[in-house]
Amino acid sequence: MRSYRQTSGFTLVELMITVAIIGVLAMGVAPLAKLGIQRAKEAELRAALRDIRTAIDAYKDAADSGRIHKDFDKSGYPANLDDLVNGVEDVKSPTHGKMIYFLRRIPRDPMNPDATGPAYRTWGLRSYASTAESPLPGEDIFDVYSLSKRVAIDGTPYSKW
Repeated sequence: MRSYRQTSGFTLVELMITVAIIGVLAMGVAPLAKLGIQRAKEAELRAALRDIRTAIDAYKDAADSGRIHKDFDKSGYPANLDDLVNGVEDVKSPTHGKMIYFLRRIPRDPMNPDATGPAYRTWGLRSYASTAESPLPGEDIFDVYSLSKRVAIDGTPYSKW
């Protein structure tokens, strides 16, 4: 005759121990996942800054080489970020109306919490006339920086990158 006490399955104690072990492992993995997400955002920020700054430098080079119309009293940097995307006329091209484009789109600052506004508003703009210590917008765009008040993994503020 079989006893009903010898049924297969887990006891309540075994289940509680398993849940506790999984909880301890999850608590150890959560900070690593958060750090991985922050590293990915920092890499995205570096790439976005590099893309915009390269486009600004290419615009300045085109202005200095005479491919873009530049007034003598201007610095040769773009007046706004939209000029990098919308393009400017190549005055040296034999084809009238040929445009020079520097970016396909303006990348969004991944550290900026506003995900609804236009991408160009997520960046701080520094004009050629302002200093690096206190960047101010002006009649041209010499550089861009993050508006985030947060600090990077290495301890530097994102706005100083």
